Amino acid sequence: MGSVEGRICEELTPRYYGLCAIGGMLSAGTTHVAITPLDVLKVNMQVFPIKYNTISSCFTTLLREQGPSALWRGWAGKFFGYGAQGGCRFGLYEYFKGLYSQTLADQNRSLIFFMSSASAEVFANIALCPFEAIKVRVQAQPQFAKGLFDGVPKLYASEGMQGFYRGLIPLWGRNLPFSMVMFSTFEHSVSFLYCNVVKRRKEDCSKAQQLGVTCLAGYAAGSVGSFISNPADNIVASLYNRKADNLMMAIRKIGLVNLFTRSLPIRIMLVGPSITLQWLFYDTIKVLAGLPTSGEVATDLGEGKGS
Repeated sequence: MGSVEGRICEELTPRYYGLCAIGGMLSAGTTHVAITPLDVLKVNMQVFPIKYNTISSCFTTLLREQGPSALWRGWAGKFFGYGAQGGCRFGLYEYFKGLYSQTLADQNRSLIFFMSSASAEVFANIALCPFEAIKVRVQAQPQFAKGLFDGVPKLYASEGMQGFYRGLIPLWGRNLPFSMVMFSTFEHSVSFLYCNVVKRRKEDCSKAQQLGVTCLAGYAAGSVGSFISNPADNIVASLYNRKADNLMMAIRKIGLVNLFTRSLPIRIMLVGPSITLQWLFYDTIKVLAGLPTSGEVATDLGEGKGS
């Protein structure tokens, strides 16, 4: 117990948080670029649901009308935007988890996970929002701009700073619940896997085994989070492409059922593997830096399984 507490205290340093932020930035930025084609399909299905009513029709129509390059539209906004978001999301999550663990020591761990992820995501989405505004428009409106670097001055000239943060509240509505569910599901999945599947302490497992647990827990976290955040994701796409002028109008135009079902299959395809890769890259970077993989194991910390 004492060695574990010592390791935890040693982790709560600026160097540790900095490495977590760098790991989050690299993992989120690279994985989001890798799945750009899926994201292009998702955005177009959200913005033009009548024209693109299935994944296959969206794919073939975009290829026929706009060529293969259309599937990579918006990659720069994804790399820089989600890199900034990932750095804040992972780095600040670790910071707030350490802070809340010290100040709320007697509280249930799930509450700590929820509060830490929510606090981190507020700042992460402020960093992401301007890049997301450009990315969504570039992907759904080819005539708007070719990419990030010509899209920024064009959006500023037409809408000012408001244009970059038009979707901030829906973005919080999408990503705050997603992040809270994602981190909590990941933490509990890691604990469940070590306690009930691996049945060994994390410290007794090889690095490859630990990263395997990270992948399984990451996929569970991404899949569960997809269901929670899909309605707000549809609203964000609608607002940024001026299909609606405000939140309530977007909800009315999309429809309550469509909020939950529109583009959900492709979102699960998109988010599940993306979050899995993010956790894998993130923990690989931590391992290479000499840090332990992510996730608490209840029995290691002397907590009951029910906490």
